[in-house]
Amino acid sequence: MRIGQYRTTDAQTPWAGVATDDGVVDLAEAGAAAGIHVPDRTSNLLADWEWRRKADLAVEYAESTGVGVRDPADLDRAAPVDDPQKVVCVGLNYRDHAEEGDNEIPDEPVLFSKFPTSVVGPDDAVRWDPDYTEKVDYEAELVAVIGERARRVDPDEALDHVAGFTVGNDVSARDLQHGDGQWVRGKSLDTFAPTGPELVTTDEIDDPHDLDIFAEINGERLQESSTENLIFGVDELISFCSRAFTLEPGDLVFTGTPPGVGVYREPPVLLGDGDSVTIGVEGVGELTNSFETE
Repeated sequence: MRIGQYRTTDAQTPWAGVATDDGVVDLAEAGAAAGIHVPDRTSNLLADWEWRRKADLAVEYAESTGVGVRDPADLDRAAPVDDPQKVVCVGLNYRDHAEEGDNEIPDEPVLFSKFPTSVVGPDDAVRWDPDYTEKVDYEAELVAVIGERARRVDPDEALDHVAGFTVGNDVSARDLQHGDGQWVRGKSLDTFAPTGPELVTTDEIDDPHDLDIFAEINGERLQESSTENLIFGVDELISFCSRAFTLEPGDLVFTGTPPGVGVYREPPVLLGDGDSVTIGVEGVGELTNSFETE
């Protein structure tokens, strides 16, 4: 299943839906018509008992009756989870990315966070004040979305706590990141965590550690790798995080970026007003955002 969030106006709270051949199924509306309570937002849906079965039944009812089916032309897409409690990120998780920045290969995951206010969706603009940062960079990432509370879970059980995956761009203000000596401010500016276009449930991904991943800037491919090159796999990351803090349904875990980021290229390729960045992950989707100065 591929769960997105949609709205009909900018002011509307986004609601969870599933794209079908007939249109986008509003899970809450179709579920209510079928006598099933399905929460309207993805974060609430993931926290609900038997959420996958309820979502499946809502889609089945909509396809049979047409109830709750919306025309995608009338809808705007939002981030598949736009209100996570936590956005956890992993640095230096591809060996060749660590090496391109002359960093040591980590012995355990390097964690940092992005604030939830940085999350935006597919087609949204990434915006920044050029007087505040002059070195905006891209990072293609596979993002795990938590579907079941995880606290002190073993690696062999960790993927059971993952609802699915989405595509992420860990946008980074390199001058702030490198100037601060720690990464939170440079990673957490508003709009600096685009995700989407959908949450793809784990049953549709055979192996999250064997997916092609890329980044294209204005159509030119500058990052290209595979998640098989992750130093620490998704299972290890979820387990490691859960030993430190509780992961809740809807939390996002950015798993790291491969080599080819702009700041380390010769010459550097940093983003400016009018640029477009597409991040792709095999089987998960493609995420495109425009970049605009304020």
